[in-house]
Amino acid sequence: MNNNAINLKILLPTSIFLEESVEKIRGEGLEGEFCLKPKHIDYATALSPGIFSYVSTNGKEYFLALDHGILVKQGTDVMIATRRTVAGDLGQLNKEVEKMLLEREEREKQSRSAVARLEIGFIKRFLEFSHRG
Repeated sequence: MNNNAINLKILLPTSIFLEESVEKIRGEGLEGEFCLKPKHIDYATALSPGIFSYVSTNGKEYFLALDHGILVKQGTDVMIATRRTVAGDLGQLNKEVEKMLLEREEREKQSRSAVARLEIGFIKRFLEFSHRG
C-alpha cells in the first residue's frame, strides 16, 4: 500500500460499491464539509445526503451522490457504509441528492405520523383507565 494514498471502500447493504486507492476525499458530514488526505488524523462522521468526490491516484476527480451513511478513517483506510450511492455527472447527481432528500423527508413524515398515532392511543387509554379508577 502506498502511504500517499487512501484505501477507499464504499459499502452498500448488499455489496461493495467501490474499492480504490485515492489521493483525496471530499464530502459532507453533519458537522459540515470535510477533506481527507492519507496523513490526516483518524476521523469518523455521520454523512449527510450530498455530493461526495474523490481524486484517484491518477489525478482524475470522480463524483458520487451519497445517501446518509457513516464514514470512518483509520490510518490510510477509509470505509463508508451507506444505503445508496450513484455515480455520474454533477447535473444528474444533484437530481439524485434532491431525490434522496425528498425520500428522507417522506420517511420522517411517516415516522412523525406513527409516533402521533401512538401518543393519541396512549392518551385515550390513559383517560379510559383514569375514568374507571
